[in-house]
Amino acid sequence: MSARVRALALVGAECSGKSTLAARLAERLGAPRVDEYLREFCDRRRRTPLVHEQAGIVREQMRRERLAIDAARRDAGAWIVCDTTPLITALASVVYFDDESLLPAAIEHQRGYALTVLTMPDIDWVADGIQRDGVAVRDRFHRLLDTTLRTHGLRHEAVGGPLEARVETVLEHLQTID
Repeated sequence: MSARVRALALVGAECSGKSTLAARLAERLGAPRVDEYLREFCDRRRRTPLVHEQAGIVREQMRRERLAIDAARRDAGAWIVCDTTPLITALASVVYFDDESLLPAAIEHQRGYALTVLTMPDIDWVADGIQRDGVAVRDRFHRLLDTTLRTHGLRHEAVGGPLEARVETVLEHLQTID
């Protein structure tokens, strides 16, 4: 059994390659992947969440992370790969509902990841569902996310470019974590 399971967090604006990168990293690491619950929520309900539903989405994302950590421990895994984090839902609450209530806990939770990777919005924007708002919103959200990470001293590494370059960059960063 692994002595310690560490979480790799992928954060970024919509259509910045988080899910594709998470899938590839989980495959390369042989690690469980925690998918974005917000996407599942929207797909299942065929709508975006309302303000009062945001906290439940955060709780469910955290619950799924805990389950993945427990599974990795049982399977002697070293990593889990989180395709987004509660910080993204908290910032969405700020952007769409002018509600900052989820932000303090999400920022504190973000400190628990062994590595946070910020995906750059340097790939083509593609509408793939009901929660896609366009390039202008993506860029504005990216700036807010980057500012939030920096303002709160949340260590992160930015990755951009083609998928395989992103994968190799993240894997190199993981090698520096003890």
